[in-house]
Amino acid sequence: MDDGSQLRPEDTAAGSPKRKIVVFHAHPDDETLSTGALLAFWTGLGHEVTVITATRGERGEAYPGICDDRTLLPQLRAGELSQALAVLGVGTHCFLGTPPARVPGLPPVNYLDSGMRWVTATLAGSVADAGELALSNQHPSVPAADLAAYCRIWGAEILISYDAIGGYGHPDHVACHQIGVETAAMVPALAFFTICSAGIVADAKTHHFELRSELATVREALQCYSSQLRLDADEIVHVGGQRQPIATTIRLRATD
Repeated sequence: MDDGSQLRPEDTAAGSPKRKIVVFHAHPDDETLSTGALLAFWTGLGHEVTVITATRGERGEAYPGICDDRTLLPQLRAGELSQALAVLGVGTHCFLGTPPARVPGLPPVNYLDSGMRWVTATLAGSVADAGELALSNQHPSVPAADLAAYCRIWGAEILISYDAIGGYGHPDHVACHQIGVETAAMVPALAFFTICSAGIVADAKTHHFELRSELATVREALQCYSSQLRLDADEIVHVGGQRQPIATTIRLRATD
């Protein structure tokens, strides 16, 4: 295996050696919204990709009539996640805190969705009633030990997660970035790349993926999330009415 510090996203292009890649997200649907095109592209080339999801999205909203009993929402979202990953070709998934993404010998733990509030029309922030097990209330080193345990056992070479902004400021996304930083420090051979938020200026460490060819696959995966979103042509309409284009241009930035 190459020294992880020398790996680049380009090493996962057609004709390159097969890589073992962990993509770490906060909630079910984030993997498809943020990186669906990249997951489909990499799995289509035969790379081994694991998605690890930090929480089950317990505090998310749902379209009316889809899940009126909120106690069933985590189970529903986990099922939607499983369907979407199958469409994207991802055969390996686990929730953080659940073996094998748990420090060996420790009992399983469910890290919980922290919830969020809109600070501006496009920027999210924390809420006052996030619980004790909320992901954003954990010291990053604790869940990072779980993620690091998985990366060591599986022999991961590349780790992908959010940048410091977390895409749009959701406290769980920001926590995932901090966990990723800690995990990379615990597993020095791991190359850590962050998903560039909108407005981040590209530099020499930024790698662009233009993946319009994966649009149909990403659309199919997004349609698995009937509780969370609707599609309007090539736009995603979220439960709260927010709109965003389906992402087929993805930028990753290498960390120091």
